[in-house]
Amino acid sequence: MHLSTTEKKNYLIGFSFIIIMVASATMLNDMEIILPEIGALTAGTWIYQNGTWINQPLKIFLAPSGTAIIGFLVNQLTISYAQKVLLGLLLMLILLRVLHSNLAPSFATGLLPIIINATHWSFIVAILLFTLVLTCGVFLQGNYKNTTPSSIMKKHHMIIFAIMALVWVGAVWFFGFSQMAAIPPVMVVFFEVLQKPEYSLKMASKHFLALVGAASIGVLVHTFLSSWLLSAIIALPLVFVLLQLLRIKLPAAFAFPLLALVLPENMFHMLPVTAILATTFFLGTIVILKKYFSPIKVTE
Repeated sequence: MHLSTTEKKNYLIGFSFIIIMVASATMLNDMEIILPEIGALTAGTWIYQNGTWINQPLKIFLAPSGTAIIGFLVNQLTISYAQKVLLGLLLMLILLRVLHSNLAPSFATGLLPIIINATHWSFIVAILLFTLVLTCGVFLQGNYKNTTPSSIMKKHHMIIFAIMALVWVGAVWFFGFSQMAAIPPVMVVFFEVLQKPEYSLKMASKHFLALVGAASIGVLVHTFLSSWLLSAIIALPLVFVLLQLLRIKLPAAFAFPLLALVLPENMFHMLPVTAILATTFFLGTIVILKKYFSPIKVTE
């Protein structure tokens, strides 16, 4: 895809913002400052300027920050990892419903503190700071004024999301792989396509290749480069090239290289396999639902 001068500038600024985040984490030696979904949010709001994401700029700050606080607090509970994921997702759905927000990356910022077992308030401070900067950036760009308001989250979409999450978490727990319960980028794409009137097998296949490819890139690069900063500098452009080859715009893909930097050891090497299984389950199911169940197609 040919990039205009404005698009090139937006990519440069967006990537620089993400690199600054990783550089800050490196200098402070604080992994909890690396927020994978800031990569997705930056791509969706600043680079791609997704209309449904930027329509209400203030919610770019409120929704991800709110879910991050939920995830952080849920992580303090003395319950199992799978239970934390399910409880966190349920509370996040309720918050987004209350805020009238469909900002899918909010699920990822909420799941992250559970995945990395965040215990320091630097995580919350980082979320507040980086989402506030992105919100200000959207206000400065001004393109949100030309977008149409997104519809409120439908109850049947919430129910389907909750059921699918329950089935997935229950299945991986049953087979002894509870660490696979939360794969934020996949959850983000799942939530987004769930609300679309149509979702074809062809598009699902492209999303599959993008997500699994981005996860594999993140793992491979970080396997050979222990440096957080160098890994991000190399992996993010590779994900950009992958998306260009597939001719799609998928902000969630940019979260995977950053997610690979912060995952616990037992989840890191399994990330590509987990991405394959989770993407196949969630996106494959949505393709079937959209094709054969008319209530799922209704968005009005």
